[in-house]
Amino acid sequence: MALDLYIGNKNYSSWSLRAWLLLRHLNIPFTEHMVSVAGRDYNPSLRTIAGNARVPCLHDDGFQVWESIAIAEYLAEKHPELWPAERKARARARSISAEMHSGFGHLRRAMPMNLKLQLKGKSAEPAVQRDIDRIIEIWTETRAGFGAHGGAYLFGAFSVADAMFAPVAWRFHIYNVPLAPIAAAYRDTLLSHPAMQEWYEAALQETEAHPHYDSLEQEYGGAR
Repeated sequence: MALDLYIGNKNYSSWSLRAWLLLRHLNIPFTEHMVSVAGRDYNPSLRTIAGNARVPCLHDDGFQVWESIAIAEYLAEKHPELWPAERKARARARSISAEMHSGFGHLRRAMPMNLKLQLKGKSAEPAVQRDIDRIIEIWTETRAGFGAHGGAYLFGAFSVADAMFAPVAWRFHIYNVPLAPIAAAYRDTLLSHPAMQEWYEAALQETEAHPHYDSLEQEYGGAR
């Protein structure tokens, strides 16, 4: 199996982080290909590498798998440990992963990922705060109901659900979002994952800049 993963800039591409993190967590060999992209707008120039003209896209001996949630399922077919073993826990993990994949648009738009920033933060608009509150609720309830034993991730051991929420952990860190103790501890657990730190260090070395994402210091109270 020859795997190639096409991703966007590490500094900005939250969607790409999910697939990359799963592969690195599993120590699966793959070849990384970076394309210049910010956001998820349709880009016809990417049609040759992804059927939906977006990244991430995984190639398995040339066969394309796009969308981060589909890539996760594809990897889990050979690595079932990516989902919790217990039936109800697995169902809950799929539920919250799908919710993360399809939702929280207000949070995404208000707090784009830019790993080179560490901002003082500000009070969130009501729609953004609802997204934040729901994520905190998911993290808190999941840790209490399924993650109390066997590890510090949502379901104890690292799973697809953790990869799906990994970009949110960075967003909460970048924009200095206040969190209750359980949610803050889980955020820190994600940020300390060795592959997350590897991604972060690579992002800091990137030189490509996108002004729309780089001019947020004044809006969010400047740098910490």
